[in-house]
Amino acid sequence: MKALRKYIDSVKPNFEEGGKFSWLRSTFGGFETFLFTPNEVNKGGVHVRDAVDLKRTIIVVVLALLPALLFGMYNTGYQHFRMHGILDAVTFGDIFWYGFVQVFPIIVVSYVVGLSIEFAVAQMRGHEINEGFLATGMLIPLVMPADVPLWIVAVATAFAVIFGKEVFGGTGMNLWNPALIARAFLFFAYPSKMSGDSVWYGNQVNVADGFSGATALSVANQTGSTGFDFMDQVYGFIPGSIGETSVIAIALGALLMLCTGVASWKTMFSVFIGGALTAYLFNQFGAESNNMAQLCWCDHLVLGGFCFGAVFMATDPVTSPRTESGKYIYGFLIGAMAIIIRVLNPGYPEGMMLAILLLNTFAPLIDNIIVGRNISRRKNRVKQIAK
Repeated sequence: MKALRKYIDSVKPNFEEGGKFSWLRSTFGGFETFLFTPNEVNKGGVHVRDAVDLKRTIIVVVLALLPALLFGMYNTGYQHFRMHGILDAVTFGDIFWYGFVQVFPIIVVSYVVGLSIEFAVAQMRGHEINEGFLATGMLIPLVMPADVPLWIVAVATAFAVIFGKEVFGGTGMNLWNPALIARAFLFFAYPSKMSGDSVWYGNQVNVADGFSGATALSVANQTGSTGFDFMDQVYGFIPGSIGETSVIAIALGALLMLCTGVASWKTMFSVFIGGALTAYLFNQFGAESNNMAQLCWCDHLVLGGFCFGAVFMATDPVTSPRTESGKYIYGFLIGAMAIIIRVLNPGYPEGMMLAILLLNTFAPLIDNIIVGRNISRRKNRVKQIAK
């Protein structure tokens, strides 16, 4: 590492102002800060000094996503071989390798397209390159089905980075979660790929042609029951998007983010409370309205993108409220709205994506109301003291 640091220092003058490659200063700076902690410090004003910077925060998020990613690779292969009736004839390695081959190219395309756009925009604006897309680039593949064509991943990623992030000013300025923007783009532009009704398990030599099977939510939408054992739903051995099926894998990521302070437990906890309470109310008072209203509240929490959205999407510090009270309100409304969409809009058995995007829109308003109430309360307190 010392040799690499020495080499970077030796070529750095070429990329600084006046150097022959000064036009690539943003790109060089991005690679340098990715490899090493910047040696520049603030020289004036009052600043909060902390060892946790944006790069470390993003790295924690990426590490928290790894359990869901690894299980998603395994489950992709597991569902493929199970549906073709040859699960007993293959090994753990065969199952994981098949899933790896299906999923890894999606990750590569997501990062290549997204980082290329980020680097290009930084160069044009003359800004530093932020590490925010390192997490977004992992989130986008995990909310996709394993069969999504790579060109669609590229288009959705480009749309999310350009229209969901860069038009607002880049990292920290976006109104909506970029990964969910990518999923929403696919949902409206290519609904057959993102309807939440079915998931494809791919092709393999000497195996039957590709197979599309109904997701647990789609089955519940038709029958009022998932058709899967509850513990299989918790473990994640059910059809679904790559990173959204295993509650245990998602919980491991949640534990890491909560222990490191990267995610807010208030938002996370409130999402589950809002979802559980709303689903329970539908069970008690609306079970005769449709099949989704009959689905047990505990099934609602472990199916689809509910857990994944609650842990990794709703807790996004950029698109969620800053006020502590606002986090409770924001999370509760996301959970409640996700269940309402599932039950009252049976044509779309998911709901978490639209619920989070809707509350992303209202997050600034929630903060504004909370702050306004605090200001009014303090003014009234001053008046009382003055009397």
